[in-house]
Amino acid sequence: MKLLLGNDLKTGAVVWWTGRDWSLHVEDAMDVGEHGETIARAEEAACRVAGAAVIDAEPGEAGPRPAHIKDRIRALGPTVRPDLTLKPADPSVGSWVI
Repeated sequence: MKLLLGNDLKTGAVVWWTGRDWSLHVEDAMDVGEHGETIARAEEAACRVAGAAVIDAEPGEAGPRPAHIKDRIRALGPTVRPDLTLKPADPSVGSWVI
């Protein structure tokens, strides 16, 4: 089973190809089979998504499940609480020297 994922151009969120449109939920994703690369190129050319990629997946009771751990993490969303991340434009952060 093959799934197509990409990033929403407005939010950067990971989105999944449903067969007609894009969804934030991997459960909505459709098997693209051998057509994934063609769909990816068309969707990127139409500026509906960025960074489209075809990935391996396994069917599951609740819908498809990405086969690789990296893609499973993408499907679940951010791995840190958004309120704990640095906001570079925030003047209260100060400067960082690395």
